[in-house]
Amino acid sequence: MNILAFDTCFDGCSVCVAQRRADSIVELASAFERFETGHAERLVPMIGEAMEQAGFGFHEIDRIAVTVGPGTFTGTRIGVAAARGLALATGAALVGASSLAVMAEVAVRELVTHEGDLAIAVDARRGEVYVQLFGAGGLDAKSLPAVLALAEAARIGDGGPLIIAGSGADAVAAAAMSEGRQATACLPDLLPDARALAHMAAVLDTAEGPLVPLYLRPPDAKPQDGKAVARA
Repeated sequence: MNILAFDTCFDGCSVCVAQRRADSIVELASAFERFETGHAERLVPMIGEAMEQAGFGFHEIDRIAVTVGPGTFTGTRIGVAAARGLALATGAALVGASSLAVMAEVAVRELVTHEGDLAIAVDARRGEVYVQLFGAGGLDAKSLPAVLALAEAARIGDGGPLIIAGSGADAVAAAAMSEGRQATACLPDLLPDARALAHMAAVLDTAEGPLVPLYLRPPDAKPQDGKAVARA
């Protein structure tokens, strides 16, 4: 199975071309860049470079995996649209994964071992975080992705010890400890990585219909009052 995986949800862009051989995933080419804007300009060139390095033609890809959100409105939309377009052109199967689940897989690799549940918390501004709870990693989700106030995020799960990773980890851990819960914050610079997504993609179910972005709240940009053109 040949896999093309990519992510554009937050402040970075990553691509991985991998191959499933027996029970293992072999990473053939990958790229990871951090930036706040420019996903639309960099994603397709990065995919092309990774495919060339891996020595594959697009017709040889069996599965395309992408993070569907949560994330920035534009970044998430770019990734999902690219995945849908490539799948339509190549006939490859589509796989979608939560950006937070991919971050959990990255965190587990970084932490090596951890006790208790793992929460991924990403700063969503306005005193809120994008948060999801996991056990052993991204394939062991214990909650759905959500956008929660800090106090609510601090109570996620069963109240046991919590390891929190991501840009919102410090704030959520502080809120949890203020209520007497054991919580440890780590990996504040954590982002999704397509290499982790490629490993997940081999065992995730393929989408039965078109993938759609996972938006947990409406975009910040809104039309100005009185500026919309009336429909005929």
